[in-house]
Amino acid sequence: MSANKDFKPSTRLVHAGRRSREYHGVVNPPVMHASTILFENLEALDKASPLPHGKDFYGRHGTPTRFLLEEAVAELEGGYGTLCVSSGVSAITNAILAFVKPGDHVLITDSTYFPTRNLANTFLKKFGVEVEYYDPTLGADIAGIVRDNTTVIWCESPGSLTFEMQDIPAIAKAAHAKNAKVLLDNTWAGPTLCRPFELGVDVSIQAGTKYIVGHSDVMMGTITAATAEDFNTCIKQVMISGDSIGPDDCYLAQRGLRTLNVRLRQHHESGLAIAKWLQSRPEVSRVLHPGLPDDPGHAIWKRDFIGASGLFSFVLHPVERPQLAKMLDHMDLFGMGFSWGGFESLLLPSDPKNIRTAATWNDPGQLVRIHVGLEDTDDLIADLKAGFERLKSA
Repeated sequence: MSANKDFKPSTRLVHAGRRSREYHGVVNPPVMHASTILFENLEALDKASPLPHGKDFYGRHGTPTRFLLEEAVAELEGGYGTLCVSSGVSAITNAILAFVKPGDHVLITDSTYFPTRNLANTFLKKFGVEVEYYDPTLGADIAGIVRDNTTVIWCESPGSLTFEMQDIPAIAKAAHAKNAKVLLDNTWAGPTLCRPFELGVDVSIQAGTKYIVGHSDVMMGTITAATAEDFNTCIKQVMISGDSIGPDDCYLAQRGLRTLNVRLRQHHESGLAIAKWLQSRPEVSRVLHPGLPDDPGHAIWKRDFIGASGLFSFVLHPVERPQLAKMLDHMDLFGMGFSWGGFESLLLPSDPKNIRTAATWNDPGQLVRIHVGLEDTDDLIADLKAGFERLKSA
């Protein structure tokens, strides 16, 4: 694709990272498997290096199948470069470790994804990195807790499970005043609903497993950096970790990427329709979806995002576990399982009280995270309605 053309996101999704002319006109980048790469002569071997990233050197560092996917994601997010790794958690781990050392102070939003918290509470603390959690709604006031040795501020907007929106530009301004890096888990938005680098983010992380792949059959993470310097810092960390992702998974992610825009459009429409319907239900005390006009984070969402995905939460009025089981165990269309972003709808009960430390969660009701898939909205509503009837009769 011509980099100087100002194509719309839906057009970029179709054409970015393909380079058909270089592969005999083949529409989809072919799958290239490799461990050993042969060099033509000793001079070529002497000059060989895995840097800059994107050159054929050794299979662990990637083949063109991976490089073309990385090129596409970087273009869509608006970053300098992208690295694909073996899972979303690997992307989180490598991105954070790239910028911290013993003695550093790291700020992490209290609404973060649990594996991020687990990394912070175990590995980072074990190696002398001080971790402090902050209220996700802090915004510009975060400047009051940024220290001279703060190297990373970790954001997730909207937050995992509870969907608080963060004022990323205000946080970035406070971070950069102290030379700290802003890292954002951008999975909820995928590479198209939010332009993280225009908000001041330094490194954007996604679980590509979710909306990029879109079919619940590949584990993948992406790390995209705003600048060449930060990109090279991330490359060195990923190389040290030994992380590698296979070309077959990259090929499937490329296929998923091409339909991302039409899938997200449906997730957005269906998700908001069901969120509004849930607001009308007497069993539901509140719905946590930043796309709803009465959501506390709606103004930030409207400013920084061009749409919503299909993931949000709702809180039931207090129920006993057997009642909840009666509802969830007999759903026809909503499955129970971890992850999200696929074509299927999911329900997952959770309890934020067990993990929050800076912004306590005191709601007595049962939180349920919902992923609205690509099924017909009327059918999904009918399935939820039947579940609520079972809940009431239990």
